[in-house]
Amino acid sequence: MADAATTRLNPFRTAPNLLSLLRVCLAPFLIATVLEAHYALSFGLFVVAGLTDALDGALARVLKQRSQLGQYLDPVADKLLLSTLFLALTHLGLIPVTVTALVFGRDVGILVVAAILYAAAGRREFSPSLIGKANTVAQVAAVAAVLLHQLTTAQWVTEFRLLALYATIALTVGSGLHYAWGAARRVGAQAANGSGAK
Repeated sequence: MADAATTRLNPFRTAPNLLSLLRVCLAPFLIATVLEAHYALSFGLFVVAGLTDALDGALARVLKQRSQLGQYLDPVADKLLLSTLFLALTHLGLIPVTVTALVFGRDVGILVVAAILYAAAGRREFSPSLIGKANTVAQVAAVAAVLLHQLTTAQWVTEFRLLALYATIALTVGSGLHYAWGAARRVGAQAANGSGAK
């Protein structure tokens, strides 16, 4: 009983949240290995980070340790890791500036729309859409492919890299528009409900 109460009172001690924190801690080491061109090590660290991302969600379901902190910490850890990697790889000329600009533009746009939505409708929770999740998968694949391409120039790796980058562009634009459309609908529905109440 005491252990269960302690876990509820200390969400940082739950296994899923610890894995998310580990992913945050991996970010500076991963960026350092990329900037120093230790691509084998950076690819290995990125795989480890990806495994922690897969495990934290699975453990949260199996151990029934879902928490509000985890709902915020997991996407923040993902964004921190991916955003810094996109910046570092663009700095090295390994990812086109256009791709990184779109990725950051979408994220900034979502933050702005979320702030407006919260101010207009008082909504704090924003569930990720299917296309948003697909966009994250595409970004992870793009980073992995770019890092792997520094280790081998095999034809399939080259083609996979191009496919992942194009998918990132398409899904970044698509998910951004989808999020804006959904937010506009919520604000409209809130406004309609407010008018009806009067």
